[in-house]
Amino acid sequence: MSALVIVVMGVSSSGKSTIGARLAKLLDWPFRDADSFHPAANIEKMRAGIPLEDSDRWPWLDAIAHWIDQQLSKGQSAIVSCSALKRGYRQRLIGDRRNVRLVFLKGSFELIKKRMQQRRGHFMPLSLLHSQFQVLEEPEADEHAITVSISAPPQRVAHRIISALGLATAGRS
Repeated sequence: MSALVIVVMGVSSSGKSTIGARLAKLLDWPFRDADSFHPAANIEKMRAGIPLEDSDRWPWLDAIAHWIDQQLSKGQSAIVSCSALKRGYRQRLIGDRRNVRLVFLKGSFELIKKRMQQRRGHFMPLSLLHSQFQVLEEPEADEHAITVSISAPPQRVAHRIISALGLATAGRS
């Protein structure tokens, strides 16, 4: 099989990092959280409750796309989490890269709000959740995304993704 990069997308607190890490363990692939690509100025804006603008996001998305290209050029399958809320952002990340698959973690505002309220130590405040849902453009059919409900436990969500992609686990749980 040729290298494959999975982009796990969704609003804040939808479980991107949890599911990405779980997939990485099950598949024995490297994982990067998109938050690690943010410059400090972006994190400070979000921490202050200020939504990012597209001008803040383009360099961040370009850094993630560069990482994806690096993995593919090495023949290395990998996973990256990224909110990728707008179609234009996903186009920037995926473009015409045939070996990149999009996974959309979908959940209700109420469920994600509850998760966000229980979350500790993250820079994204609850006050920005409304803007996340307002900006969200759910993937359309031509994006060939795998949409998975986040209402199930993370282990089950990860296994549903692996099954939908026709992949085999590395024997880890």
